[in-house]
Amino acid sequence: MPEIPATQRSLNIEYAIRDVVVPATELEAQGHSIIKLNIGDPIAYPGLPTPAHMVEAFTRALNDGRNGYSPSYGLPELRNAIAQDEKRKGWPATSDDVYVCHGVTEALQILFQATLEEGDQVLAPGPHYPPYMAYPQMYGADTIEYQLDSAGGWALDFDDIESKMNERVRLFVLINPNNPTGAVVGKDDIDRLLNILKKWPDCILVADEIYDGLDFSNRQVSAASCSDSTPVVTMNGVSKVYYAPGWRIGYMALHDPESTLTSVRDGIERILRSRLCASTPAQLGFLAGLEQDRSWMQDYSHTVKQRRDVCLERIATIEGLEVEAPEGAFYMFVRLTDAHWKDNDKEFVLQLLHEEHVLLVHGSGFSRDKGKGHVRLVFLPDIPTLHEAFDRIDSFLKRHRKM
Repeated sequence: MPEIPATQRSLNIEYAIRDVVVPATELEAQGHSIIKLNIGDPIAYPGLPTPAHMVEAFTRALNDGRNGYSPSYGLPELRNAIAQDEKRKGWPATSDDVYVCHGVTEALQILFQATLEEGDQVLAPGPHYPPYMAYPQMYGADTIEYQLDSAGGWALDFDDIESKMNERVRLFVLINPNNPTGAVVGKDDIDRLLNILKKWPDCILVADEIYDGLDFSNRQVSAASCSDSTPVVTMNGVSKVYYAPGWRIGYMALHDPESTLTSVRDGIERILRSRLCASTPAQLGFLAGLEQDRSWMQDYSHTVKQRRDVCLERIATIEGLEVEAPEGAFYMFVRLTDAHWKDNDKEFVLQLLHEEHVLLVHGSGFSRDKGKGHVRLVFLPDIPTLHEAFDRIDSFLKRHRKM
């Protein structure tokens, strides 16, 4: 019988963060223990559990029978709490501006469906989180990468941005703090970016701020709070800063200072209604996180920063590795400087996995061009595990340098 074909758009999708798990799983099946520095799941690492009061609220919802369908745009009380949280970040959000989704990934898919037509373009940073490349093509659009300065803290390259803006660019993506680099864009640069976007009235700024509570620079600001004309769609959720990624609750919040998003909002709402709703008990868990005590966040951030600093200290002592210190999130984008590996980052990741049982993600998985020669490292494991991982990476580099 002939094979039934899949669509080309599905076969073109790559997700490097999870693709590298396939060979790791095979090694685990053979009895090997893998040090995993590949995936940004904060509760997969010791000392960073989902806060107890949020888990209790989730469990209480189940026990109280609050486990049925909820409104398609999200529970009213959660939408209001999110709006109040966004207000504290400096812009006049209302509950009507907030739409609750199955994580930021679903929010992105819905936004892309509501805004992109054949031939449209999305400008996203290079390197970037893989769905920004994978999803637009499913709606006939193309993702164009704008340059980040790899030697200057991964800052925005404004000349490159201006050169790539045109009437086909419907969405401009700002990931702040950035995944995979950990770079933070401050207010001055956001203002400069908005001055460019003002020239293109059909363009929406997509502000992915899922890591905004993990800012070690004290420079991160809400992009919506800076805009008085350009529409901004803020993406955020429970996964990273509230340490509950498996709950799959995210949101988009629309800042529409000149009322240009009426049609887009209608499209978003139609799509949301057609897919029913996000998890009701998980929404109630997130609500507890927003409305109850947040003092625990300081301790968690301190722990994450300690682990970041250990990684920076170790990398500074290892020949063959360089890194720009991340200012936020829990990733660092490490440059491979040995002559062989700087052009073979995926080979580096796979050989390191098989020889030393340490799992990273190849930088070219975040951008074939702009991520090449790097690896992404998650710095969430406990400090003894991090030291063991760097001992193995150092041994691997030394061994191959002698070959």
